[in-house]
Amino acid sequence: MTQPRRRWLPRSLLGRSLLIILIPLVLVQGVVWQVFYRSHLDILSRRLSMAVAGEIGGVVALLERFPGEGDREWIFRGAVDRSEFGIRLDPKAELPRDRRRFLVGVVERSFGTAMRERVGLPFHVTWGDDPDPVVVQVRLSDSVLRVEVPRKRLFTLPIYYFVGFLVGSAALLGAVAVYFMRRQVRGIERLAVAADAFGRGQDVAPLRPEGATEVRAAAAAFNDMQDRVQRFLRQRTEMLAGVSHDLRTPLTRLRLSLALLPADAATEADIADMNADLAEMDRMIGGYLDFVRGVGLEATEPVDVTEILTEAARQARRSGAEVEFTPGDPLILPLRPEAMRRAITNLVDNASRHGKHVRLKVARLGADLVGVTVEDDGPGIPEERREDVFRPFATGAHGGTGLGLTIARDIVRAHGGDIALDGSQLGGLCARITLPG
Repeated sequence: MTQPRRRWLPRSLLGRSLLIILIPLVLVQGVVWQVFYRSHLDILSRRLSMAVAGEIGGVVALLERFPGEGDREWIFRGAVDRSEFGIRLDPKAELPRDRRRFLVGVVERSFGTAMRERVGLPFHVTWGDDPDPVVVQVRLSDSVLRVEVPRKRLFTLPIYYFVGFLVGSAALLGAVAVYFMRRQVRGIERLAVAADAFGRGQDVAPLRPEGATEVRAAAAAFNDMQDRVQRFLRQRTEMLAGVSHDLRTPLTRLRLSLALLPADAATEADIADMNADLAEMDRMIGGYLDFVRGVGLEATEPVDVTEILTEAARQARRSGAEVEFTPGDPLILPLRPEAMRRAITNLVDNASRHGKHVRLKVARLGADLVGVTVEDDGPGIPEERREDVFRPFATGAHGGTGLGLTIARDIVRAHGGDIALDGSQLGGLCARITLPG
């Protein structure tokens, strides 16, 4: 299907399902209209018209056969009794001029043909409006025969009744289809909303299976998946807590042992180096645990992104960095506060470690998008290597554990956003965070 043909298609499942149901319904009604009603109306109109025209032709023939004044009475009386006609002769009348009708129906065409075949004299028909009779005037040799024909003799069920039936039945069936399809699609919509919320790390209550069997199976599968993921996160967090304790306990003992060693000029430098190594090991263990833990089981809550950036800037200034940030209006987003602080702090620390000047910005990019930028004036990263630094343990040329950017992107993506690296206006690197909100 080409792109222009796709434009008129509904984008939602409900719209496309209704299109699948309603288009055949309309086509079937069109076929019914064309084949059944039109054919039925043509046949019935011809038969009724031939009957009425034949009776009028019979009256005309009798009047021509018995032209006397006394004969007219029994001819008219018979026409009234047998045909329910209102009939009279107008000796001085003339046929009205024929005014062409722009909308000529099946009955009009059939009756005109029948009058020409059965009567064969000049005539004029005034159709009028329901319930007025149809007035037929026939030009005789010396007068005009006026016949008032009851409409029921020519018309069956009015056409607007049938059109109303078609439209009403289509509207009723369409409403029923919308009602039931809406109930079926509702389960899919709830599943999509729950999956999106769970993907952003929000707490989602188990879905109540509803709708068709396939939709119920998808909801049950989502509930099972959510339970397994949450169970895995709990087990991993508990395991990491034990690993953290087991790894840091011997480090603590080593620090105590070094602290108890007698300090003299010969060993003081060595003890300082060993303490620095222990601090580096402790920092690396913390980085590894942060990476594996991810966002953990922390619950989401409304958080002011501006406040997080203000705190990160204050901490960086205390460490000696030159940070430029002007707080603006609060930007409240549903976030895991500690995880998001960790992500932004990692970016700010990375920028302050590689550059002398750091600039932070936060702004709303649209109705449902917030952007955060962290820029520095450091050496930057070549464009072809910017994506590689997000890989775990990719330390680059500046050392470190190689997990800071990885942890930051992992946290931001868990919130439904993303991080990208670009060149900075300060000459270094610019980390751009986009968050839904």
